[in-house]
This record gives sequence, C-alpha cells and structure tokens, in this order.
Amino acid sequence: MIFLPIVGRELRVAARRRSSYWTRTGLALGAITIGAFLYLANADAPPQLLGPRIFPALVWLGMLFCFYAGRRSTADCLSEEKREGTLGLLFLTDLKGYDVVLGKLAATSLIGFYSLLAILPVLAIPILLGGITSGEFWRMALVLTNTFLFSLAVGMFASSLSRKSRRAMGVNLLLLVSIVGLPGACAWALAVCLPSHPFYPQLMLSCPFYSLYLSDASLYLSHKPVFWASVGIVHGLTLLLLLAASWIVPRSWQDKPRQTARSLASAFESSSSKAAPQAYRTRLLNRNPFLWLASRSRSKPLLVWGVLAFVAVWWIWASLQFGMLWLSDSNSGTNIATVIMLNVALKLWVPLEASRQLAEDRQSGAFELLLSTPLTVGDILRGQWLALRRQFLGPVLLSYGVVVGFMLMSIRHSPAEHHSLFNAWLAGLLLFAVDVAALGWTAMYAAFTTRSANQAVVVTVTRLLIAPSLLLIAIIVLTTMYASFSSEPPPELSAYLPWWFGLGLAADLLYGLSARRRLRKNFRRLACAEQARHH
Repeated sequence: MIFLPIVGRELRVAARRRSSYWTRTGLALGAITIGAFLYLANADAPPQLLGPRIFPALVWLGMLFCFYAGRRSTADCLSEEKREGTLGLLFLTDLKGYDVVLGKLAATSLIGFYSLLAILPVLAIPILLGGITSGEFWRMALVLTNTFLFSLAVGMFASSLSRKSRRAMGVNLLLLVSIVGLPGACAWALAVCLPSHPFYPQLMLSCPFYSLYLSDASLYLSHKPVFWASVGIVHGLTLLLLLAASWIVPRSWQDKPRQTARSLASAFESSSSKAAPQAYRTRLLNRNPFLWLASRSRSKPLLVWGVLAFVAVWWIWASLQFGMLWLSDSNSGTNIATVIMLNVALKLWVPLEASRQLAEDRQSGAFELLLSTPLTVGDILRGQWLALRRQFLGPVLLSYGVVVGFMLMSIRHSPAEHHSLFNAWLAGLLLFAVDVAALGWTAMYAAFTTRSANQAVVVTVTRLLIAPSLLLIAIIVLTTMYASFSSEPPPELSAYLPWWFGLGLAADLLYGLSARRRLRKNFRRLACAEQARHH
C-alpha cells in the first residue's frame, strides 16, 4: 500500500493547475514592485541603511501573507466536504484520518506555498544592498515558513470541528487570537497595570511575530535560546493541531441530530413569550419574505451594537487613563484611531452579511424554490437590503454622530486649520456612505460568482478598499520620490485628500453600479447557472 495516497494525488493535480503558476508569478511580481517602490522611496538614504529599511517592510508583509494564505486555504476545506456529503465516502475505504487531513492540506496549500517560495528571492535582494546578513535572512525565511504551516494547521483544526463555513471561520479567528495574541496581551497588561510586576517574555513564545522580532541580527545573539524556543513551540503547536484534526475528522463527518439546539430553543421559548417571536416572524413575512429569510436571527443587530460598545469602552478607558490630554490636539490621533476601528469593522461586516444569505441559498439549492414563487428579483434584492438596514442602520447612524463629534472637537482645537480639517472629515463621511452602498451591491453580486461568502468578501474588499489604497500609496511614493530628486519639499498629507476621495469614489461607482446593473438584469441567469454547476 502506498503511504499517504491522497497527498500524492492531490499534489499532482494541484501542480498541473494554471492557477499554481499564475498565482506565484503574480505574487513574485507584486513583491518585486513593492520592493522597487520601497527602494525608490529610500533612494536618498545612505547605502548602509537601504537594506535595513527595505528588508523589514518586506518581511512583515510576507508575515501577513502567511496568515492570510493559511486562513484562506484551509479554514473551510473539511467543513465544505462535510456540507457536500463527500467526506464520508472517503472513510468507506481503508483511509485513515491523517490521510484525509494531510491530503486536503497538500491540495489547498500548494499554491500558497509556491507563492511563499516565489517571494523569498525578493527578500534576499536587501542582502546585496548591505546591512542584512545571510543568517538574518535564513532565520526570517524559517519563521515565515513556520508561520505559514502554523496558519494552515489552525485552519485545518477549525474546519474539522465545524460544518458551516461561517462557524469554521469564526473558530479559526478565535484560535489565532487565543494562541497568537492573548498570551502577549496578558503579559503587556500585567506590565502596564502593575508596574511592580515584571514583563514575562515566556508568554510571547507562542506568537510567531515574537520569533520574527528576535530574528533581527542585533537581538538574535542575546536571545538565541528564546528564539529557538519560540520557533519550536510554534512548530509543536502545528503538529499538535494536525494530529488533533486527524483524530477528529473520522468522528465528526456524520450528520447528527441537533438535540442541543432544540433544547436551547425550547428553553428560550419557554422562558420568553411565545407570542413575541411569532409576531416578529409575521411582521417580517408581511413586509418581505426574503427579509424574513435573511433576518431570522434576532441577535444579529445585538452583535453589531456589541462591537460598538467594545469600542466605546476602549475609548472611555483611554480617556480615564490619560485624562484630558486624550482629548487635546496633540493626541487627536486617538480619535482618528477610533474612527478607523469603527470604519474597518463596519466595512468588513457589511459585505459579509450582504453575501452570506445569497451564497448559502445558492449552495443549498434554495433558489430553485425561490425563483419558482411569485417573488420577483426586485423583491429578493429589496429584502436583502432591508435585512442589512435592520442590522446596521442604527449602528451606522450612531457612528456618524460619533464622527461628527470628533470633527467638531478637532476643528475647535485647531481653528487655524478649520477649512482643511472640515474638508477631510466631510470627505470621510461622504465616502463612508458611498462605500457601504457599493460594498453591499458588489458583495451580493460576488456571492454568485465565487465559491463562498468568504471569497465574496475577499473579492469585494480587494476591489473597493485595497486596490484604491494601493494606488494611493503608489502615488504618494512617486510624488515623494520626485520631490527628493528635484530637491523640492514633499507635499503635505492634505494634498493627497482629493486623490484619496477620488480613487475611493471611482472604485465605488465602477464596481457598485456595475454589480447593481448585472444583478437586476442577470439575476435569474446567474442563479440558474450556479445551480446547474452545483448539480
């Protein structure tokens, strides 16, 4: 019998895909482009500082890629097989749990691993510029590879525990935060809140970012045992998570009755009024049937309010910690940080909810029933928007009020910059409203053109948020480079406000209006095409 037969087959299949070649080529070109921009932006620096300035930026970007690629590759691979009912067929043979886990791991991670190998030569270029040793490069490469494997293992373990895509993604994120961020946050909190309490670096050993930090040549010599202990612990956690997933998969692929869910539901109904849920369902059905379908969970708005409450508690704690200095002009960046937290949370949450119901109905075949009812395409799209409004309208209006308060506060503390500050805050408020609308339409369209709601969110965020940001960064780097070559002072940040607003608005109009038109025109064809491919 051949050892690990699924691994060999999956590697051969994945190696022949065109995406395996094009993805690693694109990542390598992207790394070269970013490295070229960093080089041009630091062209006026002394030669001995070029390498130390470019290398860390590329390495940290590579670190973020490792976490993203691992999460994207394996977070839903086993749970998707459970939903489709194909995982149980594998266990009708003499395959073991580790055969399936390692086979799926090889199939889903090959493109990401190829991409990581493609960007490593770009990371070696700063060695030629000076200031970076070969040992530092190889330590960084080891940490990046170890982090990539760890991210894959976390996703595989989370996927083995779940059946639904959303739950698998949630468990994946919870594990990453618990292993990577929580111990270090506890160490930092103890050191800050209890000044007499020493800082324990041992709590940081499970964090790959800590081993990356210790890879620096100036720190490695004095922290050599700690570095290798951190690498070993992360690698040990990787093996432990894979072994746990291999043990769980053969025991979790069957459909089980939801006795717990029923008991919880019956307990909830017995402790609360039964007339209230019935009236709630009737009200939603009378207004729009698809609104009822997308809003059956009454706790969704509470989750959004909970996030806003967390941000509010964080801001209040900072106000008490730093006093009125927190509100002064010298610390106005804290208000901007709060606005950014609200902005990012809502702009990532809206496309997820806009695409989730449509993607789930597409995968389950519900559109075959929905499109055979008197419901029109306009009713379905209107119901989805009503569900989004029910969940996000209150938090968005409150966020607008908070931002307006911050705007008035910053203008009062900086009367000399009244005009520029007003324009910046007003542009942010207008762009946020347009972004939300465009994110909703684009995510709804992407739900029909991608495999899952999570991929729809990635496509939507990349088109509407990441791409304009990268173009803006390129413009800033080019103008800074031109100013350094022409011996002119670089432009102030306020000079880039029209570019930021214009690029964001152009992306919203381009993709948002196009998605809205295609959905209204080709909704039935898209749904039927997906159902045919599903069957």
